[in-house]
Amino acid sequence: MASGQQHDRATWLLALPFGLIWGPWLGLAGITAGTLAFLIGGLWLSPDLDTRSNPSRRWGPLRLLWWPYRGLLRHRSLLSHSPVLGSAGRLVYLASLITALSGLLHPWGAPSPVQLGHSLQVLWQEQRSLCLAVLIGVEASAWLHLIQDGDPMPRLPRLLRPKRRRTPR
Repeated sequence: MASGQQHDRATWLLALPFGLIWGPWLGLAGITAGTLAFLIGGLWLSPDLDTRSNPSRRWGPLRLLWWPYRGLLRHRSLLSHSPVLGSAGRLVYLASLITALSGLLHPWGAPSPVQLGHSLQVLWQEQRSLCLAVLIGVEASAWLHLIQDGDPMPRLPRLLRPKRRRTPR
C-alpha cells in the first residue's frame, strides 16, 4: 500500500500525460480539462476521503463536509475503494451537498437546485466531450490510487461472500 506522499507524487507525475491523451480529439481545452480533472480527482477527491488523510486536509475548513462520508464508510470499503462506484459515490455525495447548500442559500440570491440542475444539463448537452474527459480523469486518478494500494477490486462485505464449506480432516 502506497503512502499519501506516493499517491500525491504519482498523481502529479501522470496528470499531464493523461491530459495529453485528450489533445488529438479535444485540443487544448481537452488537455486542460483532463489534466485538471486528474489532479482534482487524485488530490481532493481521493478514495482516501474515508479517513483522516492528505486529501481530507486539503479541503481546509471545508473538510468538515466529508465528516459524514467518513463516518458512513469504513476505510477501503466497497463503496469508497471500488472502481467506478467509489468515484461515483464521492461525486454524488459532493453534488448532494452542493444541492442542499443551494437550497439553503437560494433565499439570499444563490441559484436554486433546479437552476443548478438545468445548468448541468445544458453543460452536458453543449460540452459532452469535455464533461466525459473530466469524469474519466477523476476515475483514472482513482484507478491510479487503487492500483498503487494493490487493490483495484476490494473484498466484498462478509454477508455477500460465498460461504466456504469446511472439509473434515
